Amino acid sequence: MKKLIFFAVLCLSVSVISAQTKEELETQKAEKQAEADAAQAEANALQAKIDALPGWRKGAFGTIGGSLSNFNNWYAQGAPNNSSGNIGFTVNGFANLIQEKFFWRNALTTNLNWTKLDNKDISTDSDSFEPTTDVFNISSLYGRNLSKTLAASGLMEYRTTILNNFNDPGYLDVGIGATWTPIENLIVVVHPLNYNFVFADDDTIFNSSLGAKIVADYTRQIGAIGFKTNLSAFQSYESGDLSNWTWTNSFSYTLWKMIGVGFDFGLRNNKQEALNYAINTLGNTGETFDTVDNDLQTYYTFGLSYKF
Repeated sequence: MKKLIFFAVLCLSVSVISAQTKEELETQKAEKQAEADAAQAEANALQAKIDALPGWRKGAFGTIGGSLSNFNNWYAQGAPNNSSGNIGFTVNGFANLIQEKFFWRNALTTNLNWTKLDNKDISTDSDSFEPTTDVFNISSLYGRNLSKTLAASGLMEYRTTILNNFNDPGYLDVGIGATWTPIENLIVVVHPLNYNFVFADDDTIFNSSLGAKIVADYTRQIGAIGFKTNLSAFQSYESGDLSNWTWTNSFSYTLWKMIGVGFDFGLRNNKQEALNYAINTLGNTGETFDTVDNDLQTYYTFGLSYKF
């Protein structure tokens, strides 16, 4: 009986000691977490001061996506012997010089994609990777500050494709006006005096014109999440048929060190490109600006991301 009582008291003592040890560890953990939170808050405050200093701000992030497959004698499908693949990547980079009296913001956005579908039983199809998505945009914005949120500015922006039909068409916007920065990371450009130079082999469809340029860009990093959205629009004073707009978006989530997942998508409306496609690609020679179907242009890329 004495042994039984002793064993029960011993078990109860071990339970009490374990409980006390766990409570002590949890208390120590809470104290360390509070210290870490305070240190992180101080680090964030110091980083904000660093970001507010004059000088260059540079950065880039991108998305890489791809897949490869090969089939031999896979009779359940229409082409039992084939190899296919898809490779694509996007890069968003910036180099901004911020000074007390002026700023100079430079940005690069590109999205390139190649696709391959080779039916090994047919000798007439291509066994190479063919370009499918082809987006290239570079811009340079200079401004002289009139106040904390308003500046007189000049913008040059160039857009084209680089894998196929380089500079056919290509668009160069050159204009002056004002830039508004109501909050951090948001830039709104309004240039009522802007000339849209259009470079193309077929000058019966693509025409340059004078108009207004509007750009809105918001780029931000919140912890492991980074995102960028950019709207670039040109409104021609000559004709709405010569107007165009492009809206691109990039998201990335860092999972480990600099590697994560990314998603990019873009929308575009351009009636000149729609008419050129209808006439010179589809062969609908009777199409005009009044009859062509100006469908919304879209693209997206999903895959691994890498933050430079």
